[in-house]
Amino acid sequence: MSLAALAVLLLAVGLEQGPKNQRIRIVAMGDSTTAGTPGWKSPIEAPPGGRGDETSQYAYWLMKTHPQWEVLNHGVNRERSDQIRARFERDVIEAKPKVVVIIAGVNDVYQGRPAAQVTEQLHAMYERAAAAGLRVAAGSIIPYNTATPEQNARMLEVNDWIRKQPGIAFVDTRASVGAPGEPDKLFESPDGLHPTASGYRRMAEAIGPVLEKILR
Repeated sequence: MSLAALAVLLLAVGLEQGPKNQRIRIVAMGDSTTAGTPGWKSPIEAPPGGRGDETSQYAYWLMKTHPQWEVLNHGVNRERSDQIRARFERDVIEAKPKVVVIIAGVNDVYQGRPAAQVTEQLHAMYERAAAAGLRVAAGSIIPYNTATPEQNARMLEVNDWIRKQPGIAFVDTRASVGAPGEPDKLFESPDGLHPTASGYRRMAEAIGPVLEKILR
């Protein structure tokens, strides 16, 4: 075989194998429950690569079970839905993912904001993602142990709204970390507010099948 023919053959093989070997980019967008608080600081919070126990984030567990996925953790502790929306262009659209996972609203509820303000911000993010050709997996607000009945009612109102939205794939992340018989409490928590690494793994176990379906 001539060198020219060999070069053409290698190029053809490379073109054929390239897309198969390319990782699928997914952005995880949200607050502390995306960032991995308290065990992990996301790369947005502690650039360039994050800091802490990397197993304390659902992005880690998604990539561990799906090595073909590149899940960018763009969560930021304490952010409300409006603050998450404010950086959506930079942290989601400019990253050019195939899918964005959005979990937001717990800090709005904690700070006394009405459910309608959360759904307004979520709707805007869903619309922006759709306009950019991105699929959306939307997670429900997860519980925290000190929430009052009124706060839980607002979280459930937002979650019910998310579940009913057309064009998005709903993930019941709240149920994935709820305590048996006490769905408004975390099954495990180091601080009463956030999941343990095991809880983040459970979130990934809920999110993973939804992403698989989206990416088929």
